Amino acid sequence: MRARSSARSASPGFTLLELAVVIFIMGLMLSLVMPYLGGFKQAALRSQARRLAGRATFMYDQAAGHKVVLRLTFNLDMNAYAVARLDPYAIRPVFQPDQSPTGRPVILPPEVQIRDVTVEGIGTVKRGVISTNFYPEGYVNATIVHLQDSSGNVMTLMFTPLTGKVVIARGDVMPRGMYR
Repeated sequence: MRARSSARSASPGFTLLELAVVIFIMGLMLSLVMPYLGGFKQAALRSQARRLAGRATFMYDQAAGHKVVLRLTFNLDMNAYAVARLDPYAIRPVFQPDQSPTGRPVILPPEVQIRDVTVEGIGTVKRGVISTNFYPEGYVNATIVHLQDSSGNVMTLMFTPLTGKVVIARGDVMPRGMYR
């Protein structure tokens, strides 16, 4: 009779040990995931930096391959950039907006801003418009672009003149030899 009464008094809930194990496992999982959650805030910044780097690399290849001058124009007031094309062998060479699918203007999302652009020989611009050129001889103006997100994180894009390679660096980087 005693065995029956103890079975009735036991509640169907969790024991303290079971709760402690569950809380420990949740804490362990949270400690593993937390460093990656900070990366979501910078995802838009990294995405826009890679997008611009890809566009610049493509323009370098296109300019050399098609023997044209391509101009990448940054409009810092509109937070956008666009591509223009010039055929140096035309009767009256003039820059025209690039009508190809890859030449469409890009407007950055509100959480990512073009903070400043430095083009060697021109200087640094924080407002207004500045352009860098990609030449048919396989050359691009040395250019530094700083993108900044709403949290103040900065990514630097550096266009290498002779190779057309675009280096993306975290933080505010300004190599020696560039004009400010």
